[in-house]
Amino acid sequence: MQLAELAPTLVVLEATGGLETFLVGELAGAQLPVVVVNPRQVRDFAKAVGKLAKTDALDAQVLAHFGEATKPDLRPLPDDSTRELQALLARRSQVVEMVTAEKNRCRTATQRLQPQIQEHIRYMEKQLKELEQGLSELLSSSPVWRTKEKLLGSVPGVGPVLTVTLLAGLPELGRLDRREIASLVGVAPFNRDSGTLRGKRTVWGGRSSVRATLYMATLAATRYNSVMRAFYQRLLEAGKPKKVALTACMRKLLTILNAMLKHNLSWNSKLDLEIS
Repeated sequence: MQLAELAPTLVVLEATGGLETFLVGELAGAQLPVVVVNPRQVRDFAKAVGKLAKTDALDAQVLAHFGEATKPDLRPLPDDSTRELQALLARRSQVVEMVTAEKNRCRTATQRLQPQIQEHIRYMEKQLKELEQGLSELLSSSPVWRTKEKLLGSVPGVGPVLTVTLLAGLPELGRLDRREIASLVGVAPFNRDSGTLRGKRTVWGGRSSVRATLYMATLAATRYNSVMRAFYQRLLEAGKPKKVALTACMRKLLTILNAMLKHNLSWNSKLDLEIS
C-alpha cells in the first residue's frame, strides 16, 4: 500500500533532534499533511489527560489524541536548500561551542597538552571559516535570500550570523504579525494573573536558537543602533531592570525586522515610527 492511499486528516510527529527529517520528507513527498510538534507539549498534554505511563503504543495514542484535540497548524516544510542552510548553521554552532570549550581547557591544561589543544583549535577554526564560506555561497545562490539578506543586513547591529539564523530558523519572518512572530521566537510576555493578583509577565517557550542569536545582536544594537539605544535608555530611566529592558529591545528589534521583510523596506532611523 502506498502512503498516499492511507489519506489521514493529519500526521503528527514529535521533533526528535532531526531523526524525524527523513520520515517528514517522505510523507510530504506523498502529499500527506504532516506537522512536527514540540515533545514537551505532547508530554504535558499526556499528563493532563492522565496518561502517565510511556510506551511506544501509548505515545502513538497520545500523539493522535493531541493532534485531534489541538489541531496544530500546518506550516510549509523547508525545501532542500533551506534544510541545507539549517544543517550548515547547526554545524557552525556546534563548532563554535567546541572552539570555546577547547580554549577554556587550554587555559588550565598542562604545558605538555597545550600544543595538542591549540592544534585542535586551529583545525576547528579552519572548519568554521569553511562553514561560513558555505553559508555565504548558499545565500548568494538564491535571489530571494539575497534580497532578504540585504534588507536585514542594513540594520545597525544585525550581522551575518543573525541574518542567516533568521533565514534558516525563522522562515515565517515577514509573514506573521508582530504578536505572532514575537510569540514564535519566545519574546512575547505572558500574563500570570489570578483574581486580583497581578503577577510578573514572563517570556516562555519559542525557538531557543533564534532567541539566543537575537539576544547577542540586540546587545550590539543597544550600543550602535540609535533607535534601539534610545529605546533601551528610556526603559532604564523608567526604572525597568536591565534584563526586562533588553528583552523588550529584542522584541522591538524582531518587530522591526519582521516589518522590513513584510513591506520590503530598508533600514532608516525613522523606520520605527513608520511601522508603529
